[in-house]
Amino acid sequence: MASMEHRHRPGPLKQDNKSHKTGRHRTKGQIDKEYKGRVPVKVGTKKVKRELSKADKRHHALQKRQKSREEVFMQKRTLGGVTGPPHTVVIVPLCDDVSSENALQELLTCDDTAVVHTSQDNKIVNMSVPRHKHRFTFLTPPRNDIGAILDAAKAADTLLVLLSPTRAADELGEYCLTCLFAQGLPTPVLVTQGISKLPVKKRNDAKRSINKAMEKRFPEEKVHTLDSQQDAALVLRHMTNQKQRRLKLRDHRPYLLAQHVTYQQDEESPHGTLKVTGYLRGCPLSVNGLVHLPGYGDFQMSQIDLTPDPYPLQTEKKKQKHAMDTEDPVSTCMDQDVPVLAKADPSRQESLQAEVVSDPMDGEQTWPTDEEIREAEAAFQEKTKTVRRVPKGTSDYQAAWIMDSDNETGPAEEESSSDYEDDDAMMEAEEEEEEESRSVAATDDYEEMSLAGEDRDAQYDAGFDAEEEEMLLQKYKEERQDQMFPDEVDTPMDVLARIRFQKFRGLKSFRTSPWDPKENLPLDYARIFQFENFKRTAKRVVTDEKDDTDAAMPGWYITIHVVNVPKTFIENYSPLHPLVVYGLLQHEQKMSVVHFLLKRHSGNTEPIKSKERMIFHVGYRRFAACPIYSQHTLGNKHKFERFLRSEGTSVATMYAPIMFPPASVLMFKEYPDGSQSLVATGSLLSVNPDRVVSKRIVLSGHPFKINKRLAVVRYMFFNREDILWFKPVELRTKWGRRGHIKEPIGTHGHMKCFFDGQLKSQDTVLMNLYKRVYPKWTYDPEVNMPPPEQPLTSQVTTMEEEMA
Repeated sequence: MASMEHRHRPGPLKQDNKSHKTGRHRTKGQIDKEYKGRVPVKVGTKKVKRELSKADKRHHALQKRQKSREEVFMQKRTLGGVTGPPHTVVIVPLCDDVSSENALQELLTCDDTAVVHTSQDNKIVNMSVPRHKHRFTFLTPPRNDIGAILDAAKAADTLLVLLSPTRAADELGEYCLTCLFAQGLPTPVLVTQGISKLPVKKRNDAKRSINKAMEKRFPEEKVHTLDSQQDAALVLRHMTNQKQRRLKLRDHRPYLLAQHVTYQQDEESPHGTLKVTGYLRGCPLSVNGLVHLPGYGDFQMSQIDLTPDPYPLQTEKKKQKHAMDTEDPVSTCMDQDVPVLAKADPSRQESLQAEVVSDPMDGEQTWPTDEEIREAEAAFQEKTKTVRRVPKGTSDYQAAWIMDSDNETGPAEEESSSDYEDDDAMMEAEEEEEEESRSVAATDDYEEMSLAGEDRDAQYDAGFDAEEEEMLLQKYKEERQDQMFPDEVDTPMDVLARIRFQKFRGLKSFRTSPWDPKENLPLDYARIFQFENFKRTAKRVVTDEKDDTDAAMPGWYITIHVVNVPKTFIENYSPLHPLVVYGLLQHEQKMSVVHFLLKRHSGNTEPIKSKERMIFHVGYRRFAACPIYSQHTLGNKHKFERFLRSEGTSVATMYAPIMFPPASVLMFKEYPDGSQSLVATGSLLSVNPDRVVSKRIVLSGHPFKINKRLAVVRYMFFNREDILWFKPVELRTKWGRRGHIKEPIGTHGHMKCFFDGQLKSQDTVLMNLYKRVYPKWTYDPEVNMPPPEQPLTSQVTTMEEEMA
């Protein structure tokens, strides 16, 4: 008998796994069988991404680190070297007991091998230090001119901050630091001057107090002393080897700090050619591009000259030169034959067109026919036809001159009669004042005498403006009213609400309800430019490499010829105020709707209303505009703000030239005397004409009778037709109830409303209405700089004298 083979048989409790289900798609095996080795077109044309091994990944990361390190070293060697522009240092004192001139003198005389050139034009000092193989350009803007300090800091590589040993910074110094931090701070160097004059025992305490005062703004910076030649040499070496901060606004644009400025007037024209000489920095500058003069707008160039460098890096020890003893090297170079680097090509030159030239008849489909014109005239005549009682046989022409007896006294005559009454009253009052003055002058028994208190009051009231004080009080009242009752308005009783609020609409939900951004646009939108994708365009413009055949390279000493510059520029130009000329990127001369994200400055508490004229410092631009403010939210609709909020962030919207971010924003308010005060700081948010800013108004009513969820509401409207017109709009209450209008009751504005819950008698019924608002075209590129600030100590002493 053959032996039986033993096999394992699974029991009833054995786990039975399900087979894999591929779903609707095919498996890889089925795809391979179907294609039989053929490769699809998409896969064949796609770039194959090769998987790197661990060693290859390590080598790739090492190469990236070495490349970035070499770029940093190259930038460090170029700045202040033979091939690069000089190292620009701006000296800013933060207190009145330190002097920028004394600090500059210490730095210029600390090295015996240094060669110094002092320019008489614009107070710019150039120094070449062979020991460090470095050259510097020093600027000392006036301490009380905040505009000059901001413009100098835009082109500075190092900001030398002078601190007082007794108090680090006064009020004006803190204000200056606030503006500099908001604009973008270059590489700072903190220096205290005059600490050696203090007693020996108090020097360490003074250093600790200065470090503690500056720790909040400069947590990683060390405070240096500048009281001797040795201290100045250490500060100079520290500036040479210090790691530089990079400002992206300057990395993507060419800019030039003016060393020499001349103006050539055109014949029989208010414009001329401005010649600006200096070192080019940043990016290459093309002669066919546009340049910007801060406070005056955008201009074209006619040519670029390659001027010999008057301040080369000296490698040997030479005698120190001064402008008073030797001839100015700038004038020597200007007298030589300067080679022309490039001239503008009209076919390739960038246009100055900032607005779209629109045709007002673009929206018209057909011209009205003669028949339609006759019908319109006939309808107008029927509408204007009136019935009058006239004698028999009177023609239509004669009847037009006959007036009704009831209307013989028109509104114009009533106004003229009231004017005559006012004039008579004023004449009588003037005659009485003249008689009183004659009676007082006729008496010789009185003597004029001035009291000390009256003189002090008169001196205080000398600068008092009653109209300005009244306007400011009214703005404070409106701001407080807007905070207590936001957006609430009273329904007019003499005008129908559906006519008064005909541009407003109701929304089921402000966040989710649709709103077409192309609906009912104003005429100003036909003048602006818009991008299909702003972020993509900004990335392309910034990273796009230009043709450098007709461009000047960074580090070259050049002269640019700016054409069609107004004569007012050279009339207002001051050598104490540094001039920085900026090159524009593509599209940056065109107008669009620009949005700025702003935060209120804590030092300014004055109410700022929408559509109020403000001064803006945006990147390299300076202009005036009247913005509208809105909330900064993530939705597609943003609520309009009547006032700039003191807490949180707001968005300012206006018509302005296109700029590509990042760009800092400083907003100043200009006063009648020309002075300016910092109101808010922020950054460029976007350039988007489709951003919807909606103004909300709230109509309020009060419950008159309440029956569970039904209520009779009054005082929201005052006639039956308005209730029927606004019936589809949803209602809400301050206590969170929602409802709708059911039907009007009577003819005096009472209406029956239905709510989702029991209504309380102290509750208020509200209706939200919205309309889109647009900024006004108020862009003004010509903005004057504020006058120098008055010293604060004089105001304090005056107040102390008054208190005494």
